[in-house]
Amino acid sequence: MLLRKPFATSALFVRVAPFVIFLALTYGQGQFGEASRYWFYLAKTLVGAWLIWEMHPFVAEMRWALSWEAIVVGIGVFAMWVGISGEWTTQHSLWAKLGFPRLAGASLRDWNPHDQFGAGSALAWLMIGVRIGGSTFVVPPLEEVFYRSFVYRYLAKPDFQSVSLNQFAWLPFLVTAVIFGFSHNEWLAGILCGAAYQWLVLRKNRLGDAMTAHAITNFLLGLWIVWRGAWQFW
Repeated sequence: MLLRKPFATSALFVRVAPFVIFLALTYGQGQFGEASRYWFYLAKTLVGAWLIWEMHPFVAEMRWALSWEAIVVGIGVFAMWVGISGEWTTQHSLWAKLGFPRLAGASLRDWNPHDQFGAGSALAWLMIGVRIGGSTFVVPPLEEVFYRSFVYRYLAKPDFQSVSLNQFAWLPFLVTAVIFGFSHNEWLAGILCGAAYQWLVLRKNRLGDAMTAHAITNFLLGLWIVWRGAWQFW
């Protein structure tokens, strides 16, 4: 109940604060030793679920919706995400090649619980389950509300609530897609992904289809990572 009052009184706060809190916990991953990458993910997933519960009554558009378009986009984005590869398609490689090694960041170990907690251990599988569950059910509502409900509409007009979800504007569309893309290491796939989810919102005039597509993408990606051992995507 701690956040209910500010959530109820500010349309901006209820859409931005949960994402900022979630992002702050993301930046905490790995700051306290390698194992903290996993424990912080567990913590932020639990906190994220609580934030969704708290904000849900005050964000009318944050409602799951299923459609054939959402399924097609979700599967298509997954295929694109694992299919796009090259020397310039990740931020680590992009900034290094452009001569900005500090922006490239330190090279991190792949997010592989089997390496950290022992191959096949119960704790390793717990962390894998948490990662798949969190990316499927927690990340989509928080990110879609922030990027598609707030950022896109705010760029169109500061009084963002007066902007309908199906109102198209080129600049907000492109800027939101780029911001979303560069919030991921796979920046190129991220930009195309953000554009696809935004298209869904514009087409359906609701957020729920993008949430569903986002969840499908992340769920399939999680299964792919575990099946193929493609831990670099995490």
